Amino acid sequence: MAEKAKKLSFLTVIASVICVVFVCEAAAPAAAIGNQQFFWWIFLILTFLLPYGMVVAELGTTYDSEGGLYDWVREALGDKWGARVSYYYWVNYPLWVASLATLFPDILGMVFGVSFDLPVALVIELIFVWVVVVMGFSKVSDSEWILNGGAVLKVAIAVAVGALGIWFATQHGFAGDMSPQTFLPDLTNTSALGYLSVIIFNFMGFEVVCTFANDMSDPKRDIPKAIIMGGLAIGVIYLFCGFGIGAAIPADQIDPDFGMIVAVRTIVGDSPIFSVIAIVFLITLFANMASWSFGVNSVACYAAKHGNMPKVFGYENPKTGMPTHASVVNGVVATLALLLQLVPIPAVSEGVFWMLFSANVVFLLISYIPMFPAFLKLRRVDADRPRVFTFPFKGKAMMVALVIPAIELVLAIIATVVPLSADEVADKLPILIGVVFFIAVGEVVRVVSARGRAEEYHGLTPELAAERLAEEAKAE
Repeated sequence: MAEKAKKLSFLTVIASVICVVFVCEAAAPAAAIGNQQFFWWIFLILTFLLPYGMVVAELGTTYDSEGGLYDWVREALGDKWGARVSYYYWVNYPLWVASLATLFPDILGMVFGVSFDLPVALVIELIFVWVVVVMGFSKVSDSEWILNGGAVLKVAIAVAVGALGIWFATQHGFAGDMSPQTFLPDLTNTSALGYLSVIIFNFMGFEVVCTFANDMSDPKRDIPKAIIMGGLAIGVIYLFCGFGIGAAIPADQIDPDFGMIVAVRTIVGDSPIFSVIAIVFLITLFANMASWSFGVNSVACYAAKHGNMPKVFGYENPKTGMPTHASVVNGVVATLALLLQLVPIPAVSEGVFWMLFSANVVFLLISYIPMFPAFLKLRRVDADRPRVFTFPFKGKAMMVALVIPAIELVLAIIATVVPLSADEVADKLPILIGVVFFIAVGEVVRVVSARGRAEEYHGLTPELAAERLAEEAKAE
């Protein structure tokens, strides 16, 4: 008798949502907005997280595929936009890995009281990158300990920071002004508005869970429940963690690179508590990148099979079925990105974390914009397809609920890369140049990848949708 394939439990599915979506290192940039962050968290939970999550829940349970976000966009809008989404979705990942790698030497230095020269720091960063690459070689169902362990450790850190912040405030008072007006949004503070993209970024990743569908025992039941329950839990965790950081450090003094770690150090000093939290924080970075690699690599591999990504991404290890070449390419790109630290331009070499992290955020946000028109088209041309979970609004209410998050994505991207004042030019210009460069590379990748394709798919039509439903009915 064949061995029964190992499946993810529902608790592991919930854990995977938290492990993928909750990003510890992104809490500090959001906290740098000050008390306004609480307004923006609640506002964006209502106007972005809920509609985005419900769209993903419907699409993820209606269309059973390995491609997730890419497949939904391709199915609706055709190969051209599918290729763009797959590239943007992929390229964000190695940039993200590289940005997190730059945190390792400095945090280790804080813990052990040492300072690493650039060559040694680069070695430490490259070790992180290639360990993440190797972790991406394993199957999702064989990596439950990563998903479960990563989720537990992330929640533990967030709760610890929030609790320490409350304790600090009771002992020393709040670090910043807590008057009611500080909780209201300040639309004139352009530098703070740039961090709003990080809050939206903090909500991204629910669709990664849909790429785990083949490893779930009941994906149509588990996906919507995990998205809704996990989304609400993540929102609460972020708010609690942000409160802790803001209680310990004034908003204008929060370092977007090391804000969470610096906040803990401010509260407890160089005590064993700080060392433990810092080390656990570094461990969560491995879990976060490994969990994302499962989804990103699967999407890139799936797109390559359609001629929408280079063929190298389409290779799957015959023993594990994992797209190992995609992981290796991630490592190469992340390594090249880390070498930017050798560029003798202070704005580039000294601000490499925020430059890479911002570019990562921008490309991830860009990849989601086509999802909303794709959702509307699939609703229209494939209306007869059974849906386990259905977006709860209809008509004009549905249009408003979908247009608002799409506009928020566009505005967040603009606020991140476009200098809105003269003071922002030095910081944002390298990011803008990098984003334009990678977009141009993406168009080249799209055209070259399409050469191996027999014909271009232009998207689903009502006639094609009806044919597919009829074929599926016969097969049943």
